[in-house]
Amino acid sequence: MDTTAPAPTATQALQLVAADMQAVDAVIRQRLTSDVPLVGQVAHYIIGAGGKRVRPALLLLMCGALGCTDARRHTLAAVVEFIHTATLLHDDVVDESTLRRGRDTANQVFGNAASVLVGDFLYSRAFQMMVDCGDMRIMRVLADATNVIAEGEVLQLMNMHDAALDEAAYLRVIRAKTAKLFEASARLAALLAGADEATEALCATYGQALGAAFQIVDDVLDYEGDAAQLGKNLGDDLREGKVTLPIICALRRCAPQQAALIRAAIEQGGSDRLNEILAIVRDSGGLAEARACAAAEAQRALDAARALPTGDDVVREQHREALLQLATQLLTRRS
Repeated sequence: MDTTAPAPTATQALQLVAADMQAVDAVIRQRLTSDVPLVGQVAHYIIGAGGKRVRPALLLLMCGALGCTDARRHTLAAVVEFIHTATLLHDDVVDESTLRRGRDTANQVFGNAASVLVGDFLYSRAFQMMVDCGDMRIMRVLADATNVIAEGEVLQLMNMHDAALDEAAYLRVIRAKTAKLFEASARLAALLAGADEATEALCATYGQALGAAFQIVDDVLDYEGDAAQLGKNLGDDLREGKVTLPIICALRRCAPQQAALIRAAIEQGGSDRLNEILAIVRDSGGLAEARACAAAEAQRALDAARALPTGDDVVREQHREALLQLATQLLTRRS
């Protein structure tokens, strides 16, 4: 591998699996079929909205880094996307969200009942596809991940409007709710590749750390991003009474009167004084501290990727380098 070549950006890194992602999209279109028209309408509406598709891309990149060409990787990447999409449908109902990826949420268009039930359809279709793969280990990883994600959702619901929530409790939620599916995606690649336990553990660590960093940055962007770029309303977390890391960091740093304002907003919900709170979170260093935490998680991912088995295979090394870039570049994303 030419070490003098410039390092690829995250977008360039994902180009390595562009052809594989087209195959995944074909699986998604095929398996979204249903005799019930509304199921297809809602499912196609949210999946058709696009998105980063980071989780299936992660599975495919990790397969490439391990030299795995198992044909089931496309089906499993689609399974991961179905599970993720189901969580989005349910999340938007729970959070009463109205905007996602720059357009109305599915619950806003089709209603809460349809969104919940189609989310259930996607979960069950994902499990049908897991069975088709014919590997109990794969089923166990995905079943466990789905269960942990559901627990994380409930835990987050219990934490709503709790101004006393600390960093440890926050991390527990995001490692269950978000990072677990990243972890499962990377671990599945190891299973498909027939990797040893040490390699599987490295893959899982990479996925979990990447997922945690991804969520922390997402939470930072809710306070400093651009609504048009994000495709969602700024301040949604605060409006819902959701305590995320930027707020936790700001509360540790700001003046008592400012902390009282933030706590009142969390406990009561709403965003009447959002601009004041945004200024407090920014000026107190809360955003910078949260980004530093994301960087620490990204470093864990980088360390795991660098420890993956290497060889003379140029394609494998390109995919491993792409994993490194993915962890680095997500820290600077703006949407």
